[in-house]
Amino acid sequence: MKTKLNKYLFLILLVGAFSCKKDTVEPTTTTTGTTTGTTTNPNAAANSWVYDQLKEWYLWSDKLPSKDKTNLNLVTGKDGESDITKYYFYSLLNDYPNTDRFSWIRENIADLTASLSGVSTSFGFSRSAVYLDNTQTNVVFFISNVTTNSPADKAGLKRGDIVLTINGTQINGTNYVTLISNNEIATFGLAEYKNNTYVLSGKTITATKAVVQNDPVQYWKVIEKGNKKIGYLLYTQFLGAYDDKLKQVFAEFKTKGINELVLDLRINGGGLISTADLLSSLIVKNPNTNNVIHQDEWNANIKAKYPSVATPAKFTIQASNLNLNRLVVLTSNGTASASELIINSLRPYMEVVIVGQNTYGKNVGSITIKDETSPARWAWGMQPIVLRTVNSKGESAYGTKTGFTPDYLVSDNVYPFKPWGDESETLLKKALEVITGVVIPAEATANRSFRTMSTKLLEQNISDNPEDNNKDMFVTFPK
Repeated sequence: MKTKLNKYLFLILLVGAFSCKKDTVEPTTTTTGTTTGTTTNPNAAANSWVYDQLKEWYLWSDKLPSKDKTNLNLVTGKDGESDITKYYFYSLLNDYPNTDRFSWIRENIADLTASLSGVSTSFGFSRSAVYLDNTQTNVVFFISNVTTNSPADKAGLKRGDIVLTINGTQINGTNYVTLISNNEIATFGLAEYKNNTYVLSGKTITATKAVVQNDPVQYWKVIEKGNKKIGYLLYTQFLGAYDDKLKQVFAEFKTKGINELVLDLRINGGGLISTADLLSSLIVKNPNTNNVIHQDEWNANIKAKYPSVATPAKFTIQASNLNLNRLVVLTSNGTASASELIINSLRPYMEVVIVGQNTYGKNVGSITIKDETSPARWAWGMQPIVLRTVNSKGESAYGTKTGFTPDYLVSDNVYPFKPWGDESETLLKKALEVITGVVIPAEATANRSFRTMSTKLLEQNISDNPEDNNKDMFVTFPK
């Protein structure tokens, strides 16, 4: 979504946490104090600023209480004094965490914007955490993804690895989060399946956290099955900086004559809406610049102040457009925001088949708000929901906790995970069967290393840095 105050960028991340955002909106900041006079509470001015910004931009601004009905002079927040402004922010949200489970705030605007740009300080891997057995004591990590060139990648960790210990400590239901978050250096004890359980293999991998830049165009290939040339793309985040690389991959697909596409969005929590619009234009059948991708709904104040927000996003002509009849999308509960926008936007124009699990259910987008005073009075950064998207038919019914329901329900619970693009990998195997109409035989039962876990799943495809798990779709206003 482009912006000149006529157009705006939309970023869908589901920055899974994760939600829908604008590129980076730079709204005007109004400096205000409290409505009750002078106060010694150092958080009152920041709280007042939070209220004023939400009153102007928030999609549900009409649901906000009057400022004098709120407690600007909070003395303590949920987690202590440093949490006061964050606590105040969440206290204002509309029916949080139900109707609005997406708006978020971060104490440091630099960290917030870095996260939206795919930058984090982390080991650089995602994992599914599962109890080993029904006693629900010990936990095993199944590594679901490793970011290219991250510390984990350079140390040799890969998708499909199994981790049982961290720094010599057995992972369990109490420490499975803190063993990662509390350690800058970690030695991962790898496991293997033996005697009907997972045990240490004797192999370890050591990595040190560092600044990691996500390259979302992570893996692609062409699979030939009979008269089908199938492009497979694992795409992990909608980042504008990688738009050219995305175009290059589609140019390669077009050169190789693919006639089907499998778009793997199961670990894509969203990102920039303008990049989602580009991807839609690369895929759509019979692209037409008069056809609407999506329309965005804002609060009455913003619609009056910036009438151009009512201008719908439309398809662009891309040299590497594939002009496909059908798109197959691989999904999980982590498929959010901009990823879901792709599904909703393309359905009026072509067949979109969903294989996997229910998506996250985020049909709303956000903008980035920071203090524009010079020098800034505080480092807080907010990402409030400011818009709702609807497709060219006015449809937007997926914004619930059940999201989109898959056409083919396939659980991603066969462990360890197989490499991306492996034709026997659970979701890709089903997608290939849907495309070709030919059932791919199951693996020989003698291969007992792959198991369907029936024990409790604690987390699915969660990054080792919890702040990377926002699900976001956002846009940016120019100054």
